[in-house]
Amino acid sequence: MRHQVSGYKLGRNDAQRRALMRNLISQLFLHGRIQTTEAKARAIRSDAEKIITIAKNGLRAEGNKVHARRLVAARINGVDAAKKLFDEIAPRFETRPGGYTRLYKLGMRQGDGAEMAIIELVQE
Repeated sequence: MRHQVSGYKLGRNDAQRRALMRNLISQLFLHGRIQTTEAKARAIRSDAEKIITIAKNGLRAEGNKVHARRLVAARINGVDAAKKLFDEIAPRFETRPGGYTRLYKLGMRQGDGAEMAIIELVQE
């Protein structure tokens, strides 16, 4: 039985899964949209939205700007992704109460039949 078991394992152990999620979220912030499998897109969606919310709240708070940047840096890879998140992405979503990402289903991948999807940041 799967009682109270949540999350996506994605066929990886804990360290590999954590690295995969960090890389996918960083690439999403750098490029604005990425194409990946539907399972991976669904897995990173909630984490990406939580990170955007942390950045948004960090822009508003006077004393917690450094704290918010450190929280974000602990969750994503790369200084460039964090810089773009705070400089461009978070101010864009300042008035939006949530729902920062959109998921498009693309159908099956030719090679192995995996369901593909595009996850992107919405334009506001």
